[in-house]
Amino acid sequence: MFYFTKYAEQKFDILNRHKVFFTKEQIENTVNIPDKIGKKGQLLTTQQENIKVVYKKDGEIIKIITFYPIRHV
Repeated sequence: MFYFTKYAEQKFDILNRHKVFFTKEQIENTVNIPDKIGKKGQLLTTQQENIKVVYKKDGEIIKIITFYPIRHV
């Protein structure tokens, strides 16, 4: 089960103002089917195509902390 923190919910609007559009489904797919997995302190990271997601796993709940666009080099 996915839970989006208040900040993660606000992040959609923040990015939309900059003409960057992601859906909740894209965020969930990035966690479920990642191209790359990592850690940032005690948090987990995952990325797919042009998006990176920072999240925390709490039992069965995947808590989305934040997400942001990335550029491939």
